[in-house]
Amino acid sequence: SQFEEIVYKVKLEQKGSCWGGWITREKTILNGISGVVYPGEILAMLGPSGSGKTTLLTALGGRLTGKLSGKITYNGQPFCGAIKRRAGFVAQDDVLYPHLTVTETLLFTALLRLPNSLSRDEKVQHVERVIAELGLTRCRNSMIGGPLFRGISGGEKKRVSIGQEMLINPSLLLLDEPTSGLDSTTAQRILTTIKRLASGGRTVVTTIHQPSSRLYHMFDKVVLLSEGSPIYYGSASAALEYFSSIGFSTSMTVNPADLLLDLANGIGPDFIHSVEQVESTEQEQKSVKDALISAYEKNISTRLKAELCNSDVNSGMNAKEPSARNDKSEQWCTSWWHQFKVLLQRGVRERRYEAFNRLRIFQVISVAVLGGLLWWHTPASHISDR
Repeated sequence: SQFEEIVYKVKLEQKGSCWGGWITREKTILNGISGVVYPGEILAMLGPSGSGKTTLLTALGGRLTGKLSGKITYNGQPFCGAIKRRAGFVAQDDVLYPHLTVTETLLFTALLRLPNSLSRDEKVQHVERVIAELGLTRCRNSMIGGPLFRGISGGEKKRVSIGQEMLINPSLLLLDEPTSGLDSTTAQRILTTIKRLASGGRTVVTTIHQPSSRLYHMFDKVVLLSEGSPIYYGSASAALEYFSSIGFSTSMTVNPADLLLDLANGIGPDFIHSVEQVESTEQEQKSVKDALISAYEKNISTRLKAELCNSDVNSGMNAKEPSARNDKSEQWCTSWWHQFKVLLQRGVRERRYEAFNRLRIFQVISVAVLGGLLWWHTPASHISDR
């Protein structure tokens, strides 16, 4: 999977100073970002909040609307609907039904997303395999849980979200901050699971906000963003050496992720351990960012273009021919009637504790009986009182 010169702009409307009119201007969210990631690798996107990590990940997943330019290819083919169906996307927030168990959640996902060519028993086997692979056996019969009642843990919810995408056996897996809100031990378990999935030949791209040193060294490649512009792309283990070579040297004992995020915020190593960090002006931070962007264009951009060209050649040799197959895969995996039945069954299962408890049934029957008795055998002359 590779992306080349990705640029994304949005239109902003601001109230003008004269006559109260509105002025429309464009804001650049992503500014010329490139990279390539191969099967079996994990590419991590780092950067401070608002740097464009999630926007770039959404663009790679084909889920971004608006003014997007650049080139996104997968195995030498443009990213299209057929490829999108074979890619898994795990959002930052776990959107799960609280009253369903782990097994029910994955089973309904399998019934909806796996093709009709598979029998129900085969889909159940897929679910069992994913549960075992993600270590969810212990909590398989536990409810997901929600704000009103406790269910499985945050790490287990994240693994369930990953499991929903693993059911389609994706060759490309995109994850948006999979470790946010988790403690360091749980975060490492999640990333260890992701690393194991990547070692099976999958391409994994993830955003991550502030990884520990242990998590950082589990990544193969890193893209570092600062206000939508790239300031580093390359091996995770070579990042400190690169920044030292351009004049931003620091102690080798520091967490590499902390240094990268400080640099992306425009805070140089000289200020990291001093009081002057607090007093550094916006102008100083801007000069650091400009220096990093200039160094990227000078040192990394040329090498990256050569890597992208080589990747294009290799992808062209290994590309699979069939366009007819792509057309076929554009169709929905299941019929609308099958989807309706599965969704209805899932809705009933989800509401069974809310809609079918004894108190609710008693209330409905009581109101119906009282309302019926109130107007029972009312004379026709009293019709205006009804």
